[in-house]
Amino acid sequence: MQIDLDLLVFQQNLKIKTAQNKKWVFDIIRKKYLVWQPEELVRQLLLHYLIQEKKYNKNSIQVERGLIVHTNQRRCDILIYDKETKPFLLIECKAPSIPLNQAVFNQIAQYNLVYQVPYLLVSNGIQNYCCQMNYESKTFTFLKAIPDALK
Repeated sequence: MQIDLDLLVFQQNLKIKTAQNKKWVFDIIRKKYLVWQPEELVRQLLLHYLIQEKKYNKNSIQVERGLIVHTNQRRCDILIYDKETKPFLLIECKAPSIPLNQAVFNQIAQYNLVYQVPYLLVSNGIQNYCCQMNYESKTFTFLKAIPDALK
């Protein structure tokens, strides 16, 4: 079940500059400018949405956190922790031109072998899918919305 989410309404919140003949966007979590790439745009729009609409605390969010999957070094796009600092929501961002296919779901599932989060989200800025994991029954359920931050 796809989540209807218009991330472009948060485009006005982005800090953008041009330097060295490149376009840059400010990362509100890492507090630095990054080269404008389609995937980075999706990540930054999603971060603004999660903080403003879903009320996640910036301090509970990590961006491009390193992890090891089957002896390979990887980086997840966004990892959000709950109040007890346990991984809560794992997010994989893709450029709008990248379809959210089985390979993308396999990628986030591999990352989740490390984190075992309750919620997974994949987004290319156009399509958005979020699921809740049930580890006892080894199943997942697609959700109609991204979960709000826990109070």
